Amino acid sequence: DGRGWRSGALVEQRELTQWFFKITHYAEELLDALSTLDKWPEKVRLMQANWIGRSEGLLVRWALDKATAPKGQSELQVYTTRPDTLFGASFLAVAADHPLAKAAAEKNPALAEFCEECRRMGTSVADLETAEKKGFDTGIRAVHPLDPEWTLPVYVANFVLMDYGTGAIFACPSGDQRDLDFARKYDLPVVPVILPPGKDKDTFEIGTEAYDGDGTMINSRFLDGLDTKAAFEDVASRLEKAKLGGKPVGERKVNFRLRDWGISRQRYWGCPIPIIHCETCGVVPVPAKDLPVRLPDDANFDKPGNPLERHPTWKHVDCPTCGSKARRETDTMDTFVDSSWYYARFTNPHAEVPLDKDALAYWLPVDQYIGGIEHAILHLLYSRFFFRAISDAGHAAKNLREPFAALFTQGMVVHESYCRRETDGRPIWIEPALVRFEGDGASRRAIHRDTGETLEIGEITKMSKSKKNVVDPDDIIAHYGADCARWFMLSDSPPERDVIWTDEGIAAAGRFVQRVWRVVDDLADRAAPAGTPRPDNFSPDAAQLRKLLHKTLDAAGRNIEGLRFNVAVAQLYEVTNAIQQASGKAGDGLDWALREAAEILVQLIAPMMPHLAEECWARLGYNTLVSNQPWPAADPGLLVDDTVTVAVQVNGKRRDELTIARTASNEDVEAAALQLESVQRALDGRKPKKVIVVPQRIVNVVG
Repeated sequence: DGRGWRSGALVEQRELTQWFFKITHYAEELLDALSTLDKWPEKVRLMQANWIGRSEGLLVRWALDKATAPKGQSELQVYTTRPDTLFGASFLAVAADHPLAKAAAEKNPALAEFCEECRRMGTSVADLETAEKKGFDTGIRAVHPLDPEWTLPVYVANFVLMDYGTGAIFACPSGDQRDLDFARKYDLPVVPVILPPGKDKDTFEIGTEAYDGDGTMINSRFLDGLDTKAAFEDVASRLEKAKLGGKPVGERKVNFRLRDWGISRQRYWGCPIPIIHCETCGVVPVPAKDLPVRLPDDANFDKPGNPLERHPTWKHVDCPTCGSKARRETDTMDTFVDSSWYYARFTNPHAEVPLDKDALAYWLPVDQYIGGIEHAILHLLYSRFFFRAISDAGHAAKNLREPFAALFTQGMVVHESYCRRETDGRPIWIEPALVRFEGDGASRRAIHRDTGETLEIGEITKMSKSKKNVVDPDDIIAHYGADCARWFMLSDSPPERDVIWTDEGIAAAGRFVQRVWRVVDDLADRAAPAGTPRPDNFSPDAAQLRKLLHKTLDAAGRNIEGLRFNVAVAQLYEVTNAIQQASGKAGDGLDWALREAAEILVQLIAPMMPHLAEECWARLGYNTLVSNQPWPAADPGLLVDDTVTVAVQVNGKRRDELTIARTASNEDVEAAALQLESVQRALDGRKPKKVIVVPQRIVNVVG
């Protein structure tokens, strides 16, 4: 509706003089280098590639019909990736802010009002996709670049943006859904020019869906019969040779969706832009000796707008070049500027220079960077650009180009949302603490604790203040403890996925916390004392416990390093069960094995439940911190299974499996395989001609 979602104020687009970082200078490098980031999630690399948006196409110059063109306007430049579809063109469209639209609107009040309406629209991809496609025929006609007798109408359209390409398009409705919708609405021609594979050109037509794939050219004069790639080359070659005003009508061009980074903000918070404006000298950089420019401590926020703009003294300075009165730039930098290089400063935060090249060479790139997927096309892309600029400016070695070697994007904490509806349908969101439930499954109902009214159960979505679907961490810590909250979040799902916060889940985590304490508390008194020498012999129960313990230690360690925390948690549940079961038994070396198990269990939970781990470590008799202990090493001898399972075949067909001692000889394996009932049944009384044993893998009986 053209209004701000929170304030309700009308949104107005204005042209402002602002500061930009030239990120487009690195567009090609930023795109190509994505292939080297093999420790980044594929989805993040794909998002950045799409955001950079490299395309190869043709810049086509359309002559404007002199009789209809506004004064001073003679041509319209259009960038297209599909010049092969030029014979399917039925109209051209320009953005509301395009110079041609502005010129046409000067003497057309209705067009001027339409352009103003377009400026009030949202400009996101989602907004443009869902908004009704609207246009205004300017009355201007453009001459087709391949046929001087053919002219097309020029519209101002609300789905064309000035900041992509040239702010103008030619529309082939048969090959683009958006153009097709527009053409149907305004009764413009729809001419199919690409025949999909397997279709008959005499019967093929465009219905409600455009066809944007490859195929064979039709209805395209001299292009008919060519494939789309050959047609592209043919059109490009012809237009490169044709002239308009002494210049080629067509010019091959690589285009990027990426735009330069606008860093100007009319806010107090943010780094001051180190620029001084002088009426005599123009734009003058703040001298290096006067950096950094600091914000004033006495800014006044009693009025809307930028307090720096109306500060009585801060913005008034002398020009560093001529000494005359001048003023500071009052825009501040986008806060993403700070987050684009903080990691580099952290390598030596006490250096007298912005960056210590030796420290950068030692520490960077960052080995493991962790952050949300929402940063994929902003912070992460800006940081990659910024570090290249740092390198090219001489602050870092030339071979340091990427800031983050490995990236992990964690999921969000999500929760059900609850609301009641106003009479006009607006939702009034209710926090979970005020909700109780009745029934289960399909009959489950949410009830307001105070009013008793039935609430609407909304979607499970990320915790946010706007929907009030938040859980107060202070309440959770007071009731369950911080370790319990951390354990639940690690155990619920893989860390790259969202965690659905539930009362049942946190309660289950709380029960496990208590269980670990009881197990360790019990073993502190019953197991062997700390420092007891390792016995020479272990009972089967003790040996089994130790084997599981060391396998868990090895696997959980690798899973923690691989950020597969939920898998490590599941393994710790299993080993805790095994310790509990073994603690009620007796046998040689079992008390020693239980002491070993208790200590390793505490060390394994320490990264996830540090407070509980320290309490348990002290209960086991230590006066040191478990967090200072080295990570325990798994016994390699206990990581190998005593038995192996091999496939058994008869005449090449799998008949059974055989589990046997790993050290069994080929003769023992052969004898055991021939004793299997399934093998004897397959042989049907025949003596085997030959038995082939591939150690620890397969047995093949040839009958």
